[in-house]
Amino acid sequence: MDLIHPTSILDPSAELGENVTIGPFSIIGKGVKIGDGSHVYSHVNIEGKTTLGKNTKIFPHSSIGTAPQDFKYQGEETSLVIGDNTTIREYVTINRATGMDEWTTKIGNNCYFMAYSHVAHNSIIGNNVVIANVGTLAGHVVVEDFAIIGGIVGLHQFTRIGCYAIVGACSGIAQDVLPYSRVSGMRARTYGINAIGLQRHKFPVEKIQKIKSAFKIIYNSKLNTSQALERIQNEIKDSPEVDHIIEFIKTTKRGICK
Repeated sequence: MDLIHPTSILDPSAELGENVTIGPFSIIGKGVKIGDGSHVYSHVNIEGKTTLGKNTKIFPHSSIGTAPQDFKYQGEETSLVIGDNTTIREYVTINRATGMDEWTTKIGNNCYFMAYSHVAHNSIIGNNVVIANVGTLAGHVVVEDFAIIGGIVGLHQFTRIGCYAIVGACSGIAQDVLPYSRVSGMRARTYGINAIGLQRHKFPVEKIQKIKSAFKIIYNSKLNTSQALERIQNEIKDSPEVDHIIEFIKTTKRGICK
C-alpha cells in the first residue's frame, strides 16, 4: 500500500511502484519513476526523466534529477537512472545528463551518498559506492564498484576512480585514481594500495600481493608508464585485478594520480 502524504505534489504522469512512501511537502515531477518499496522523505524534489530503483531512500531537502549545471545544455530530454537499495541523505544534489555521452547520468545499486554530496551531469557511478559528506563530482566522472570517496573531496570533470579505491578527505582529484589504490592530498598523491579495504572485502592474500607488486613497478621502479606496463605484463600472470589496472592506465585521458 502506497503512503502518500496529502501535502506532497505528484505529477499525474509519475509512476510509483508498490509500497512507496512519499513524505510531506515532497514534489515528484513529470516523467519520474519510483521503484517498489522506496521511501522519499519530506521536502524532497525529484524531477525530469528520473528512474529510481527498488528500496531507494531519499532524505529531506535533496534535489534529484534537476537540469545539469552546464552552459551547453539547451533543454534536451536527458535522464537520470538510480539503481536499487541506494541511500541518498540530506541535501544531496544529483543532476540528470546534458546532451552527450548517452544523455544519461547513471548510478548503480547499493550506493550511499552522505549529506551535501553532489553528482553532476553524465557521471557514471558503479555499485556499492560510498560518497561521504560534501563529496563533489564534476561532470562526466566515472566511479567504479566499491570505491569510497571521503568528505569534502572535489573531483575534476572526466576523472575516473577505480574499483575498491579510497580517496581521503579534503582531497582534490585532477587525474585518474587507480583501482585498489589509496590516495589523499590537496593535489592528491597515491600512497599505495587500499590493503585494509581489500582485506575487508575478503581478497585472498595472493591477489593482494599481485596488486601490490604491480603498484611497486608503477610507482617505485623509476620506469616510465609504458615500460612499467610492459614489465607488469611480463612478470605478473593470471591476475584479473592486475589486468584491470593495466587496461585502466591504457585508457586514461587525464593521466593517473601519482
